[in-house]
Amino acid sequence: MNNNTLNYTIQENNKTVKSVMMENLNFSRRLSKKLDMNNKLFLNGAVTSLNKSTFKGDILSVEFDEDENRYEASNIPIDILYEDNDLLVVNKSPYIVVHPTMSHQNNTVANRVVYYFKQNGIKRKVRFVNRLDMNTSGILIIAKNPYAHNNLSKQMKSDIVDKYYYAIVEGDLKTESGVINEPILRLNPQDIVRVVHPSGKECITHYTVEKRLGNMTLLKLRLETGRSHQIRVHMKHIGHPVLGDTLYGSENYLIKRQALHCCEMKFMQPVTGKRIEITCPMPKDMRRVIEGRF
Repeated sequence: MNNNTLNYTIQENNKTVKSVMMENLNFSRRLSKKLDMNNKLFLNGAVTSLNKSTFKGDILSVEFDEDENRYEASNIPIDILYEDNDLLVVNKSPYIVVHPTMSHQNNTVANRVVYYFKQNGIKRKVRFVNRLDMNTSGILIIAKNPYAHNNLSKQMKSDIVDKYYYAIVEGDLKTESGVINEPILRLNPQDIVRVVHPSGKECITHYTVEKRLGNMTLLKLRLETGRSHQIRVHMKHIGHPVLGDTLYGSENYLIKRQALHCCEMKFMQPVTGKRIEITCPMPKDMRRVIEGRF
């Protein structure tokens, strides 16, 4: 498996390579020309050009240059949920930062993925498609090439990716399900805290009660939009902050972090167009709370 090459099976007759790249694969005109000039386009294994005609069943291959990673490698295992030639999807544990920062230089998810790539001969940058807060667990998508990253980022921005979370919140919700449609804004650019505000960006969160836990409730939430801290802000707004969320709620002896977990994501594979559904099991600390094992 060559992780530096994108392979696409032509779906119809009498289209040029240029048309396939721009119309079917959404390559830009500029990148298409650059790849053509550098002899990075192949049709059925032979170097081709943008003006070459294609036929149904032909294999168009686009070869990407090898990438240099700027992160150090950390020999710590990653929990892989899914992998193909274009994507790596992992289960992020709580208390781990996604990529290095001033205060967290090593042992981040990025450092661990760099090690995994090196061990498996995958000469690619670590390109995160989505982000999770340090104390949120669950599904992280990493693209292995710039095309996959661009395609999936567009899917995310278009809000066509189905994103589901589990959250344990404070209190007993009165309704079995509902929709929170409230805009969110960061009032101070220097502050990470967000608030519900009329001038904020549109934010829509759907929730369903999964289990009532006395003075707590387990919810399954679907994000129609994908804003930073969306679930945490919305749950605070309706008076049911996420359990253990010290930024929008308060500390809780039952769990040492916000009880929030990305449990399911559905999206289109960027090259094949196949629908991919990823699920991620509930982490131990949240299971203990739900089962009453304090």
